[in-house]
Amino acid sequence: MTTRLTVAQALVRFLAAQYTERDGERRRLFGAAWGIFGHGNVAGLGQALVEYADVMPYHQGRNEQSMVHAAVGYARQSNRLSTHAVTTSIGPGATNLVTGAALATVNHLPVLLLPGDVFATRPADPVLQQLEVPYAGDVSVNDALRPVSRYFDRVMRPEALIPAALQAVRVLTDPVETGAVTLALPQDVQAEAYDWPDDFFAERTWTVRRPGADPAELAGAVELLRAARRPLVVAGGGVHHSRAEEALAAFAGATGIPVASTQAGKGSLRYDHPQDVGAIGHTGTATADDLARTADLVIGVGTRWTDFTTASGTLFAHPDVRFLNLNIASFDGHKLSGTPLVADARSGLEALTEALLVHGHRVADSHVAEYGADKARWERRVDACYAAEEPDARPTQPQVLGALDALVDESDVVINAAGSLPGDLHKLWRARSRDQYHLEYGYSCMGYEIPAAIGVKLAAPERNVWALVGDGTYLMMPTEIVTAVQEGVAIKVLLLQNHGYASIGGLSEETGGERYGTAYRYRAADGTFSGEPLPVDLAANAASLGMRVLRARTVRELRAALAEARAADTPTCVYVETETADTVSGAPPAQAWWDVPVAETATRPSAVKARELYERHVSTRRRHL
Repeated sequence: MTTRLTVAQALVRFLAAQYTERDGERRRLFGAAWGIFGHGNVAGLGQALVEYADVMPYHQGRNEQSMVHAAVGYARQSNRLSTHAVTTSIGPGATNLVTGAALATVNHLPVLLLPGDVFATRPADPVLQQLEVPYAGDVSVNDALRPVSRYFDRVMRPEALIPAALQAVRVLTDPVETGAVTLALPQDVQAEAYDWPDDFFAERTWTVRRPGADPAELAGAVELLRAARRPLVVAGGGVHHSRAEEALAAFAGATGIPVASTQAGKGSLRYDHPQDVGAIGHTGTATADDLARTADLVIGVGTRWTDFTTASGTLFAHPDVRFLNLNIASFDGHKLSGTPLVADARSGLEALTEALLVHGHRVADSHVAEYGADKARWERRVDACYAAEEPDARPTQPQVLGALDALVDESDVVINAAGSLPGDLHKLWRARSRDQYHLEYGYSCMGYEIPAAIGVKLAAPERNVWALVGDGTYLMMPTEIVTAVQEGVAIKVLLLQNHGYASIGGLSEETGGERYGTAYRYRAADGTFSGEPLPVDLAANAASLGMRVLRARTVRELRAALAEARAADTPTCVYVETETADTVSGAPPAQAWWDVPVAETATRPSAVKARELYERHVSTRRRHL
């Protein structure tokens, strides 16, 4: 039996029939589709989404990149078991997807991209918005999506959709391969009819695997653990992706091994768990980084070992340090010349715990007492950063976080991605639940927060979802506020105004750049941007987009505004002006280095001094071979 439909109609019906299953939980793979329509998709996918609106909900976006961010936020909150599709026209609409696609792939989060493409039949060449490539007639701007996609196909004939769609879903549901998947759809093919086999539209359930550890690798891992005297676990995003938080807590509780966390892994243990020692790396706590420097075995669980985590290769200083990498991806399992334990994080941790319990293995009580005391000292530093002795004064950035920290409970979700906030949050935030802390730091993409908050809220409408946004990030991409208002998605935006790029301004100063081009100020007589702050009213801008805005000038007003926003059932923004971009945030300084190369030759004293310090740090780097 066959059914005659257009390619776009067939694709929408196919997507609506796909399901995932893990641990007995079955759910739709595609919860909805986002779209901005142009001539390259309005008559194809646009018409199909109208035709099948009863089985495929649609969200109207304002920016193609932000639609991907919203889909990624939804996918992360859905534990990668569900995602959204994103459709655009050809040309700029399609190329605007590239940044969002890179973010999804870097973070191993599934999203399906459906950009329109030029005519397959080439009745007129070139068509509107087509980029001609003189040496290749089969290349379009959509080929820019190839390197940032885990799977890419261009559907040049109707019947080619069947294998392409099946491969796309295979990759999206694979816990190792998942990321952005692109099906480029020529605009004439979208509207072309074909007799489709009805089996193509039958419900399919894709099992999301939990592969166990190889017995030989497991035995080797147990041997390493039993020989270690000062082991340290580094929990990455893979802990959350596999829902291994309880397994990690059981492992840490049984062995006494301390657990530090990357940006993606924070919240793997509650902040008050006895074995949780907080953030690690350049934005880490003193407790975790000191443990890292003396660890003889580092157990990475679901981490990619980025430069922020390793302090650019300077953090793990023990002369005999070894690495044990529990990771579902072999590629990551072999990093730092580590011993791989290739398995799902939950399965691997459960197997390790069971094997170690047989031997009654546990670290020395003196070690537990040592890092417990260090952790208590760090918590007192957090308290000091959060404290506001003058409630009628303008708050510092950590005091803003402290006011929010005092208000939320484990049901709230806090979202951030870029600027100075990620460092302060990583060091200071007290994660109360496995998914409260939502930091996109794999790609650290400015503009992620607001659309991602919409995606998270769509996935978990019962939760309070906060997008923490600096002024630099806000100016990159505030457009989806309109979508939140249009659809009544009651996100909370905490907008911090510090008149510039605070994080990069500080980095510029440290590396000899003298904060050049990092402040939002008038140009002065000497040609630099060192005049008065620009009179930009971001609160008025948010209000003009339809959002309710609460202005807070002091710590006291901030506390009241946050409480009012949390209780609101409409999209609400709390606007607060903090320190300017050329002053420090008030958080503890970096506890470990990060490699940003400094000019090797310069005449300005700031750069010369920065280079001397840089060379001292570089001399401590080591390659773990």
